[in-house]
Amino acid sequence: MTDYDAVVIGAGNGGLTAACTLAQNGAKVLLLERHNIPGGCATSFVRGRFEFEVALHQLSGLGSVQRPGPLRTVLGEMGVLDKIEFVEMKNLYRLVVPGTLDLTLSTERDEIVDTLTARFPREGRAILSFFDLVYEFAMQMVMGIIMKDPEFSPEKYPTYFKYALKPSQEILDGFFTDPLLKTTIATYWSYMGIPPRHMSFTDLALLLWVYIEFKPYHMKGGSQSLSNVLLNSLLLAGGEVRFNCAASKIDVQGGQVRSVLTDQGDQVSTKYVVSNAGTLTTYLELMDRDQIPAGQMESYASSTIGTSAFTIYLGLDGEPGDLGIHETTNFITTNLDADQVYRQGKTLGIPEAALLTCYDVSDPDFSPSGTCQAALVTMQYAEPWLAVPPNRYAEVKYQYAEGLLALAEKVFPGLRNRIEEVEAATPLTHMRYLGHPGGAIYGFDQYAKDSNLFSSPRSPIKGLYFAGAWAGSGGFQPTLESGRSAARAILRNMSKSEVNQ
Repeated sequence: MTDYDAVVIGAGNGGLTAACTLAQNGAKVLLLERHNIPGGCATSFVRGRFEFEVALHQLSGLGSVQRPGPLRTVLGEMGVLDKIEFVEMKNLYRLVVPGTLDLTLSTERDEIVDTLTARFPREGRAILSFFDLVYEFAMQMVMGIIMKDPEFSPEKYPTYFKYALKPSQEILDGFFTDPLLKTTIATYWSYMGIPPRHMSFTDLALLLWVYIEFKPYHMKGGSQSLSNVLLNSLLLAGGEVRFNCAASKIDVQGGQVRSVLTDQGDQVSTKYVVSNAGTLTTYLELMDRDQIPAGQMESYASSTIGTSAFTIYLGLDGEPGDLGIHETTNFITTNLDADQVYRQGKTLGIPEAALLTCYDVSDPDFSPSGTCQAALVTMQYAEPWLAVPPNRYAEVKYQYAEGLLALAEKVFPGLRNRIEEVEAATPLTHMRYLGHPGGAIYGFDQYAKDSNLFSSPRSPIKGLYFAGAWAGSGGFQPTLESGRSAARAILRNMSKSEVNQ
C-alpha cells in the first residue's frame, strides 16, 4: 500500500493542472513545492502599492464562450472557468521601429491583411496568400495531429507535410521582399525564444493562428489568480500540498518509481510521479546516476538550455494614456536582423529589442487608480550573467536596466520620470526563483527536434512523467495543457492496473 497514488513535484502551471486533474478523478495526490506560493512563472509579487505580474503577457488558446479554444476546454473540464475573470485584448500588438515604422495589428484576420496591405501596398497579394497558407496549415495540423485523424498522411494533409519543418525565415523570404514586413509578421518569434531562421513554420503559423482565432487574454488579478484557483480546486478535491518543501530524491527500483524523499526527511511511497521540475533537474539532481535509463542523458546531447529574460517591473504614477501607452502589447526594435537580436541575448551589450506590456490598457482596474504598471522585458541567456563577478553584479544589472529603459524611451519619452516603484530581474533571478538551469523560461531552446513531435513527455522509467516547458513547448497554454495530459496518462495506467488485479 503506497502513501499516495501520485506525487507531483513543482507547483508551476503543469504541476498544478496535473495534481488538480488527478485529485478530481479520485487519485490520492501530494503536491510538493519548494517556494511558499503556487505558480512558478504564474505568480505575482508586491512592491509598494503595486502587485506585479511576473510573466504572463498574452494568454493564448482561451477563446470565447461562443468560440472556445483548447485552453477554455481544459479549464472548463477542471471546473475553474467561473472562478477567473478573463480580459480580452483588442489588438495583437503594436510594433515600433523608432523613426521607421509604427504599426498596430488587430485580432481580426481581414483587418490585419488590410493594415499590412495599406502599409506595404506592393506586397498586398503576397500578404493575402501568406495568411491563406497560415490558416490552411493550421487547420490541417488541428485535424491531422490534434484531432488524431487515423488517416493522417501526406496525401490527405499535403500542406502540413510540405511546410511543417521548414524554417519560418525561408517561408517569409519566399513570400515577401521588404524586411520591415517580415519583421512585422514574425514579431512573435520572441515568444518561442529562437529567431525565424531556426524556428519551424509550425510554431510561427500556430502562434499567429491561435492569437487571431482565439484572441489574446489576460486575467483579473494576474496569473497568480489562476494559480490560486487551481490550488484551491486541488484542495477541494482532496489533494494535499506542502509548501516550502522540495523533493530531494526520486527513489527508483528496477526501473519503477517507488517513492519520493523530501528535503524535510520524509519518504513518501508512490507508484507515479509527475515532475514539473524539468527533465535535466529531475535526472541529474533528483535521481541516483545508476537509476537513469541508459542513453537517456545522451538523448539531450544536442539540446541546449533556452533563453531566460531580463525584466524591469515598473510601477508608474500615471494612467497609461498619460504616458503615451495606448496598447497592451508593444514590441520595440531598432534592429531588423532577428539573428543579430538573438545573438545579442547572449551578451551584455545594449539591448536593441524589447517588449513592453501594460496590462492596465486592457484592464483599467489592474493597478491603483491614477497609476499603471508595465513589464519591460528582453531575452537574455544566463551565461554572460554567470560570468559577472559577484562584486560587480549590481553595477552591471543596473547598467543593463538603464540601457533597456533608454530603448523604451525611444517610444515612450520620459518614462523613467514617472517611475514610482521599480524592480529588475536578471536570468540569475529566474534561476533562483524557478530553479531552472540557466533560468530558462521556455525550457530547452525551442527547436522542432525537441518538440513532442519527436520526443515523449513520458520517461522510460515506469511511473515517471513530465510536465511543463521542459516536456514540450514553453508558454502558459502549452504548460497548462501538459500537466493535464500527464495526469490523464497516469489515470489510464491506474485504470488498467485495477482491471488486471
